[in-house]
Amino acid sequence: MSTAAGRRVRYEKKEHVAHVTLDRPEVLNAMDLRTHEELAGIWDEVEADDDVRVAVLTGAGDRAFSVGQDLRERAALDERGAPTTTFGSRGQPGWPRLTERFDLSKPVIARVDGYALGGGFELALACDIIVASDRAVFGLPEVRLGLVPGAGGAFRLARQIPLKVAMGHLLTGRRMPAEVALRLGLVNEVVPAERLDECVAGWTGDLVRSAPLSVRAIKEAVYRSLDMPLEQAFTASYTWESRRMHSRDAVEGPRAFSEKREPVWLGA
Repeated sequence: MSTAAGRRVRYEKKEHVAHVTLDRPEVLNAMDLRTHEELAGIWDEVEADDDVRVAVLTGAGDRAFSVGQDLRERAALDERGAPTTTFGSRGQPGWPRLTERFDLSKPVIARVDGYALGGGFELALACDIIVASDRAVFGLPEVRLGLVPGAGGAFRLARQIPLKVAMGHLLTGRRMPAEVALRLGLVNEVVPAERLDECVAGWTGDLVRSAPLSVRAIKEAVYRSLDMPLEQAFTASYTWESRRMHSRDAVEGPRAFSEKREPVWLGA
């Protein structure tokens, strides 16, 4: 296991899984500018490290995944006359943040226990899989604070659940309990809090057993083709699919099946 610890974010790697933990439980894992800087370096490392096949993002403690932007820091910045923010984080510390890191090829699982509010919810929405405890609560309260969900919440929520439901939450700041998020298809699984780590381990285990180049090729193809006509999706060029198609792993899978053994993935 390798560890690269920061003051606000913990990073541990074990058995092809990168564990990324927002580590400010005393403020419900609110994210200040330093947090975003640390996260950016971690995502760079996750993408560059071929030994990492999946990342798990979570928050320290059992009260919150993250309640989003550190509003005390924001208020102090406003007092100093710092520019107000809008959609996106270009030009700010930590850019591109996970919410705008559209070329991250490794799958990311959000492990959500407790509150996922504001930017915390937006982080979860940017992940590929969400696994939540039964005490998880989601929400975008920006409208009640004179703000907007600028880290993609206004865009992703309306794409991931029915539009009228999304608008109801976006325009009122109402919170969404885990069971409602599951019913809407916003999260993949909801389990009792004491089983959350076991459930996440099941997902990471399945992902690690999958061919890493196939995982990356499928992720790229799905996201890039979402707004394409179906016919165009079939003929588009996908970088990771080209790598998979010409890789040893593309031969290893069928060979291992025919030889009745577990495949040995090289990821190259």
